[in-house]
Amino acid sequence: MLPRPVLGRGTTEMPTCVILDDYQNVALASADWNGLRQRIAIRVSNDTVAGDALIALLADAEIVVMMRERTPFPAELFAALPKLKLLVTTGMRNASIDFAAAARHGVTVCGTASAPGTTAELTWGLIHALMRAIPAENANFHAGGPWQTSVGRDLRGATLGVIGLGNLGQRVARVGVAFDMRVLGWSRSLTEETAKSLGADRAATLHDLLKQSDIVSIHVPLNAGTRGLIGAAEFAVMKPTALLINTSRGPIVNEAALIEALTAGRIAGAGLDVFDVEPLPGDHPLRGLPNLIATPHLGYVTQANYRAYFTGVVEDIARWLDNDPVRVITG
Repeated sequence: MLPRPVLGRGTTEMPTCVILDDYQNVALASADWNGLRQRIAIRVSNDTVAGDALIALLADAEIVVMMRERTPFPAELFAALPKLKLLVTTGMRNASIDFAAAARHGVTVCGTASAPGTTAELTWGLIHALMRAIPAENANFHAGGPWQTSVGRDLRGATLGVIGLGNLGQRVARVGVAFDMRVLGWSRSLTEETAKSLGADRAATLHDLLKQSDIVSIHVPLNAGTRGLIGAAEFAVMKPTALLINTSRGPIVNEAALIEALTAGRIAGAGLDVFDVEPLPGDHPLRGLPNLIATPHLGYVTQANYRAYFTGVVEDIARWLDNDPVRVITG
């Protein structure tokens, strides 16, 4: 890769950088871009763009900045963008990028740091909202409706099942222990020693965890082994009073099976922050389920995380322009 020259603003040789899916218009406000403004032409897209419109939007871009997995980058998109040389994703993991295609087309892919624990924090927000009917009671309060319509459920003494005891799962488990809950953990790689170090028990199987848990929270990455991990057979062994929380990735839970389980009362409720398709269509059946509390993928949407993301984006671009890329991701 040749060194990138420092060019004056407005010159036709200045590389174009397109920032995708900046729904909240926060990218430029979350970091100091001043050092790059003399070197690249920055264009921000605040809307979801797909198909031919996406190709047209990115046709002149040498640099593209992705906001997580909001816009996938499959092989056919790389093939349609011969000018693309640098792809920057927020975070260090992005399952929507075809890294083999990026390599074939000579595109460098870089990532950024993240603020720790943001998704684990939201997980507990969804748990509290479900256990104490907070959204419904808040709506009643502001509408001048009835006073005290729900009887809350206690966390103390309940069993919390955590699927995946990595970084985020461990954070969720430790809070469960602090609330005097029994915590069960399961993953294919979980050891007894790791579980015990967190004050948790290791479930022998996934179904064993599901049978015993009052609340099930998912904290595994989406891959071939976890896609559809929770389906009809898994809902069938859960308690009818159980709650399912998914702040990881939508396709880990079979969507049709989840809708059926919630509609038929096979489980008491669910809290979701992730979906198969995002943004979720306005007429999607999940939107009409009264025993579902959902947020629009807010797990990573915090001030500290955006600062970490876009400070890293600025550094990634600057270092690539200087022919010294950092945080390169190859798969």
